[in-house]
Amino acid sequence: MTKIWELDFYSRPILDENKKKLWEVLICETPTDSKQSPDSLFKYSQFCSNQSVNSLWLQQEIKKAIAQAGVAPKKIRFFRRQMNNMIVKACEDLGIPPAPSRRTYALERWLAQRLKEFYPNQPGYDAAAAKSASVQYPPLNATPLPDAVRGDKGDKWAFVSLEASAFEEMNEWDIAFGEAFPLSLAGVTPEMKIPGLIIFSSRALPLAGWMSGLELAFLKFEGGSRPIVRLETGASDSWILASLTDPKMLAEAKGFEEAKQKAQQVHFLAIQSNPESESFAGFWLLKGEKF
Repeated sequence: MTKIWELDFYSRPILDENKKKLWEVLICETPTDSKQSPDSLFKYSQFCSNQSVNSLWLQQEIKKAIAQAGVAPKKIRFFRRQMNNMIVKACEDLGIPPAPSRRTYALERWLAQRLKEFYPNQPGYDAAAAKSASVQYPPLNATPLPDAVRGDKGDKWAFVSLEASAFEEMNEWDIAFGEAFPLSLAGVTPEMKIPGLIIFSSRALPLAGWMSGLELAFLKFEGGSRPIVRLETGASDSWILASLTDPKMLAEAKGFEEAKQKAQQVHFLAIQSNPESESFAGFWLLKGEKF
């Protein structure tokens, strides 16, 4: 089965003998099944001196990871924008599509674990550098969806919620386009309620097909004079998924955002042709940003 990988290549809070930060490549498999165990994911790591940081070194390490895994990934996701050129070149030179993405949930979890449990126990650990390890990007203005998938006035929206335990059977649902991940990856327990947004559209399949070509990251309610629901994709793209002009929908959107906080930022986006349909044109489990 073809895999998707997640990759980070950046400096770590560890100093070498010359008081220079060590760099490290982390590569892990993207879980795409709601039943997959996070502990079963393929992982690869290797430190690098700051003098060896280039696309050729990274390319060689990806080759080593492929040899260790026994199979090349169909694409490699990465979230760190400032490393875009180097990562893209290393991937493209190997014939692997690079995918700027904030859908790097497994990598996020692994990095958090290493910052807490692994790096502090390494020689040369620098606590001050560790405090500035997180990545903060300024929010961008959201743009309207392309005309071809914007839908029509007959489209409807519904904020709903499902018990987390229901997602154990997600791989048996009739879904044309979508992607899942094990909820345990985010620390979600079976009794938690997972909020979501369902779009009912006569253009359900074209809309879901278009979204499947993006790197869907998360949904976010944005208040203000013109409240909207944003769809965040790729490393930095942002779309206006819904403009909230109705007071009832506005209240539900606020409730959706509050429910996300209680569910470890986990939520979902679904697309159906109508409320009576037993199949989904699209269904994606999503998780709010941390980087």
